[in-house]
Amino acid sequence: MNKDDVEKLLHDKVEAGEHISPVLPDNIKNYLIDIDGTICDDIPNEEPERMLTAELYPDALATLNKWYDQGHIICFFTSRTEDHREYTEIWLKKHGFKYHSLLMGKPRGGNYHWIDNHLVKATRYRGQFTDLVEKNVTIQVFDDGKND
Repeated sequence: MNKDDVEKLLHDKVEAGEHISPVLPDNIKNYLIDIDGTICDDIPNEEPERMLTAELYPDALATLNKWYDQGHIICFFTSRTEDHREYTEIWLKKHGFKYHSLLMGKPRGGNYHWIDNHLVKATRYRGQFTDLVEKNVTIQVFDDGKND
């Protein structure tokens, strides 16, 4: 799916004369993927000169490009700043990553807890990209008084 197709899915949704937030079809995932320490060496913002020579994690390239080719949306979401965008785009292109968007300025520090009105799934990268598998885990949720 190219960037124009993604734009069509994500914009100008109207029901009963009002704009609504788009919802992707069940078979399409919207992947938000970190860069440093996830698809390449962990390069801190304080050393931007290393961003152009970061070592690629080959399994990340193969897996993410496969997901892109399967029609999923690939968005890199990084703690790198806007000042690092050019280096980041050069590096991604040099290594052949297929992606739809690049969001800069993710908060630094980790220990993320994402709260959203849409379904959110999180997968912690632990050294190897593979196909995703189902696993039962304990998670934190809001206490809404329901026991489901």
